[in-house]
Amino acid sequence: MDIRMIKNMMILRILMKKIPLKKQLNKRNTLDNLYTGINGAQIPRSIIKNLNRFKTKQPKGTIDVWWLYDDGGLTLLVPHILATRHQWSKCKLRVFALANRRNELDVEHRSMISLLAKFRIDVKDVIIISDLGKIASQSSRDEFEEMISKFRRREKEPGKEALSISDEELSLLKEKTNRHLRLRELLMENSQNASLIVMTLPLPRQNRVSAPLYMAWLETLTKDMPPFLLIRGNQQSVLTFYS
Repeated sequence: MDIRMIKNMMILRILMKKIPLKKQLNKRNTLDNLYTGINGAQIPRSIIKNLNRFKTKQPKGTIDVWWLYDDGGLTLLVPHILATRHQWSKCKLRVFALANRRNELDVEHRSMISLLAKFRIDVKDVIIISDLGKIASQSSRDEFEEMISKFRRREKEPGKEALSISDEELSLLKEKTNRHLRLRELLMENSQNASLIVMTLPLPRQNRVSAPLYMAWLETLTKDMPPFLLIRGNQQSVLTFYS
């Protein structure tokens, strides 16, 4: 082996050591410059990493599906498709549904399992929720009151009705608010460690609920929870019934 060949090999080794480091630095600088916050503030790398978390293979876990309303089946179909993908192959579906007849929970449980089987949707477990109408705890109510405090409107202020929450509105929608608070408690109890939560999106009623109150409901459901997908179909069936 001549001296020139040895020299070329040494140069090649040096380049092989330097190139990956250079690429890594360039990639890091690109990410830091690509994602910025308000006024160009740098976003923590932990947040940037979470932006692409669904592109990698998910560890063993569950996709919790809270099927609260019959929306045509889209709330069931989307997580079912996700579970068939390589990234989510280790995650199993768990379906949570509301009880129509509290005295026949076993019958409803078997009926739901049978229905999912006819839709050819493989699930790990089916949980029937029977106590959604229960009064939420005082701590949940206090936390919600604190959340909406800056949007409260004690007196009539012309032109600000759509951007504030009145006492009258809270009184009229007291039951719906309690429903969302109870859902929050049930989510904390059952789905705190899920890999992904998919829930039927509560339908906003125009001129019946203000934007701040509706958004407070959604914040109540999703705050400090695992990745959360709110979805709502248009009542048209997207599932094929297998008979």
